[in-house]
Amino acid sequence: MRLIPQSDPPLPPRETLPTMYDLPSDNPEEPGLPDDFHFLQPLLLFLTFLPTNSNSESVYSAADLNLYYDVSHSQWYKRPDWFGVVGVTKLYEGDLRLSYVTWQERANPFVVVELLSPGTEQEDLGETQSQPNKPPTKWEVYERILRVPYYIVFSRYTNEIRAFHLVGGHYEPMNLIDNRLPMPELGLSLGLWQGTFRDIERLWLRWFTLSGELISIPEEEATQAKLEATQAKLEATQAKLEAAQAKRKAEQLAERLRQLGVNPDELV
Repeated sequence: MRLIPQSDPPLPPRETLPTMYDLPSDNPEEPGLPDDFHFLQPLLLFLTFLPTNSNSESVYSAADLNLYYDVSHSQWYKRPDWFGVVGVTKLYEGDLRLSYVTWQERANPFVVVELLSPGTEQEDLGETQSQPNKPPTKWEVYERILRVPYYIVFSRYTNEIRAFHLVGGHYEPMNLIDNRLPMPELGLSLGLWQGTFRDIERLWLRWFTLSGELISIPEEEATQAKLEATQAKLEATQAKLEAAQAKRKAEQLAERLRQLGVNPDELV
């Protein structure tokens, strides 16, 4: 047992023991498991993934869920940080999904987002090759097996987006247009947004309309409704004040006329 040298008096643990930057958050056997960002960022994507070209009942998305992709190797899976599907119901035969088994579903994912982690970066970006008799890499699964039309990789450390569109069976890099990635098949675009989500201010990846309007989350809609109600109340109060002022001025004018010997009721 290795003893940690102590001063006299001893320093507090936060100054002598490993910090969160020293201790891994990943399972060594399955790198890339969620940290705080891996929970919050997919949640924002989930809340704003509302394709305008599809019925909301036939849109499904999930985060950190096993995605089974090969009927010949039924135990092989990938675990995307977030993926969205169009053409399936939110429930599988009336039940919440335990995983997404592609050979039992009506559609493969339409878009996948991976959040870069030091332990998964090379695989996420297609810089590693699968080994014989081993499962293929994420890149190979998304491009060659599932043929996912859009594949997005985002780093919270550099705020860099790497995006790929399936063209002729192969991924081609996508360019940002007005700082967004248009996906006309969905009626949406994906881009970076500087704002506060769950009380955290930073640059987030979130969904927009094709024209660049934010897809609102419930909290934003509630805040907007409250602002509109407050504005309507202020406008009503202002209208009452203006009506009262007009009435008071009319009464003052009528009184002035009476003082001059003119009956205001007889004026046309």
